[in-house]
Amino acid sequence: MTSNQFASIPDFKDKEAELTRTRRHLHANPELSFEERETANYVAERLESWGYEVTRNVGGYGVVGRLTQGTGGRSIAIRTDMDALPIVEETGLPYASTKQGVMHACGHDGHTTMLLGAAEYLARTRHFTGTVNLIFQPAEEAGKVSGAQAMIADGLFERFPCDAIFGLHNHPGAPAGSFLMRSGPLMAAADTATITITGRGGHASRPHLAVDPIVTAANLVMTLQTVVSRSVNPTETAVVTVGTIKGGTASNVIPERAEIAASIRSFSPEVRKTLEQRIRAIAGAIAEAHGATVDIDWEHGYPVVVNAPEETAFATDVVTELVGAGRVSECPLIPGSEDFAYFLEHKPGCFLRLGNGEGSAFLHNPKYDFNDASLTTGAALWARLAERYLQA
Repeated sequence: MTSNQFASIPDFKDKEAELTRTRRHLHANPELSFEERETANYVAERLESWGYEVTRNVGGYGVVGRLTQGTGGRSIAIRTDMDALPIVEETGLPYASTKQGVMHACGHDGHTTMLLGAAEYLARTRHFTGTVNLIFQPAEEAGKVSGAQAMIADGLFERFPCDAIFGLHNHPGAPAGSFLMRSGPLMAAADTATITITGRGGHASRPHLAVDPIVTAANLVMTLQTVVSRSVNPTETAVVTVGTIKGGTASNVIPERAEIAASIRSFSPEVRKTLEQRIRAIAGAIAEAHGATVDIDWEHGYPVVVNAPEETAFATDVVTELVGAGRVSECPLIPGSEDFAYFLEHKPGCFLRLGNGEGSAFLHNPKYDFNDASLTTGAALWARLAERYLQA
């Protein structure tokens, strides 16, 4: 096939209204992580109706649609996410969430719709030779023991072998239908440190008889701001943010304990290790200096999303053919995290960003909505990527 014979955005023009209805149906019926039963059934039934070999309940409510055509030996995996967030929607849209306190505030409704659109096209046209594995993942927003981890533990790559895996997330602030690409590290590892400081309680008028965990915590909060500036190479990127500080019940009481929680972001295993070592050392030293003790609960979150050079170059070539070089740009490092990183630890691949519009609300915002103008672009991308990877 020549480049102009692969799937293109005009091929999906007559599906635009249907894709919009699908996306808005999913938006109105969101489900939280590991609760995506109805969404999974909806996806599975669609795939089955188009002739896919469908496997349900992979790592929870995960769905995998498998389609083989011709005699080609290559296989590709394309992953999307299905879960919503515990947020009260404030968009006022006619298709707003029907479930109080649950909404698609990250665009997973759009991600799912785009892959369904590509699935229908690929099943109808079959312009490829090999195997397509479409992965509809639950619980990307879980934070820990996520849907990616659960699917991998359930034998995802053993049961559905693939040579490479690709994924996508929408990107508020970038023009709708444009793409942002980056080889190597793209999104950050996200760890959480919960630090409990234990002192000796007492009366506020007699601080010399107590060991004040509030003062210790305040000292620690300020000192943690030096971890990145003094322990990380200036050419590297990292973030340490203290998000909570808790302690005390009254102004005239020195409490026994105080607690702080910090979010730690990094883009390399080496920096990630350095941050943990320095934070543990600093917390212990400051507590000791004040006569207090410290306990640290360190939660390792999602690892760094690292795009493979060859697969990123391939995906960049595909999106450039699809939308033109003027709508493809280099993506800056993103300090947010994404559990697609776990897939990339097992298979080479690429995670892309698709513009959601300059005026889009931020992700995880109660006023956020996925831009339906990007649906045909995303569906065409996945269809063309699969066709080119599995060229007949």
